[in-house]
Amino acid sequence: MDRVTILNVNCRVRTLGGGEAGKEAWGFGSMTLGNAWAFPAAAQDEGLGAMKALADALQPVTASCDERGHPIDLFRALEPAYLRAAAAVSSARALAVPIPKLCTLVVASAFDAAIHDAYGKAFGVSSYATYGPSFMAHDLSRDLGPEFKGEFLDRYLPVTPRATTPLFHSIGASDPLEAADVRTPINDGLPETFEAWIPRDGLMRFKIKLNGGNLDADVDRIVRIDRIVNRVEAGRGVADWKYLLDFNEGCPNVGYLLDCLRRVREATPTGFERILYIEQPTARDLRKDPANVMHEAARLRPVVIDESLTDLETLLLAREMGYTGVALKACKGQTQAMLMAAAAQKFGMFLCVQDLTCPGASLIHSAGIAARVPGNAGIEANARQFVPSANAAWEARFPGLFTIRDGVMQTGQLTGPGLGAVAPRVG
Repeated sequence: MDRVTILNVNCRVRTLGGGEAGKEAWGFGSMTLGNAWAFPAAAQDEGLGAMKALADALQPVTASCDERGHPIDLFRALEPAYLRAAAAVSSARALAVPIPKLCTLVVASAFDAAIHDAYGKAFGVSSYATYGPSFMAHDLSRDLGPEFKGEFLDRYLPVTPRATTPLFHSIGASDPLEAADVRTPINDGLPETFEAWIPRDGLMRFKIKLNGGNLDADVDRIVRIDRIVNRVEAGRGVADWKYLLDFNEGCPNVGYLLDCLRRVREATPTGFERILYIEQPTARDLRKDPANVMHEAARLRPVVIDESLTDLETLLLAREMGYTGVALKACKGQTQAMLMAAAAQKFGMFLCVQDLTCPGASLIHSAGIAARVPGNAGIEANARQFVPSANAAWEARFPGLFTIRDGVMQTGQLTGPGLGAVAPRVG
């Protein structure tokens, strides 16, 4: 990776009712256009080009929205229009594979964030302070079903963020682990190896990326990483750390995952015990292989959906198939993250917050979610590893958010109005 494309959205809202009528506020939303993740069926230029075209199409759709209400009410009206716009862009560009819903959500997330941000700023409060009946006309049953009648988001999401949130450091499947693995140094001032990152940031949570296509290689990778972490953490006097395993949808079936876990437990029993959860082991389209269930694997460790999660319907399907956890992401939109956080808590599911190499304002947005979701296992924030220059302008304004010490992100500072990022000057 040598660059990312970031979509920034400025949105103005006006209040219409009560003593606050006629107040205006600007909101700001930002998201990286991660086409390789959101639209993997398309080639790089084709996928990124489609996302840029969709962003252009969503601007007039959003601007012409005449729905009144809370941002969640607005997204309820906008999402169908966004999906129609994606279909139109797919047709106009003659895409062999239409823009998938996940990709549409990623592009829409910057618009959705800007609306949530503007709404909070219009009332001078955090967006998280607007998730109760004082601001919302409809309870959660409108979006999540009759089980949620009489309940609002404030039942599931506190206004005050946690002071600190554990950070999961991403270990890419091809990242050099030790000095002997470095073939061509990058010389960018950052650690060249995973081993060197641990003491630099005081790491205690590790996201192990795996390929899923070679069982011997995956097991060896996990065991080798565990050996390195044991050595480095012992030297630091650290005894408590955790792993998560991310197969990037690469496992051909649940049997592969079970074999991998069995062999890891045999090779390093203590390393196996440190596995906190497993992320999206098999392909994202759950309907294509309904017999590939996760019940047995989930009895060993929570198995969470990530790419599969695009709405309540996919969450309910995943539960039926044995998935026991949910990965929330700012890149799927603030509205979806809030609704899925409520649903997952209601259903007793494991919760975590993941990344899409979110730099700058998008990381502030993601961190705000991570710091408020009860029981959240931690936050991934890999822009500091892969695109650190995109964070540079924000570091001084949010100390401890972009620069990690003692393995945690300082999230208690995210109490400002809206979603917490200060919008750039609007001309």
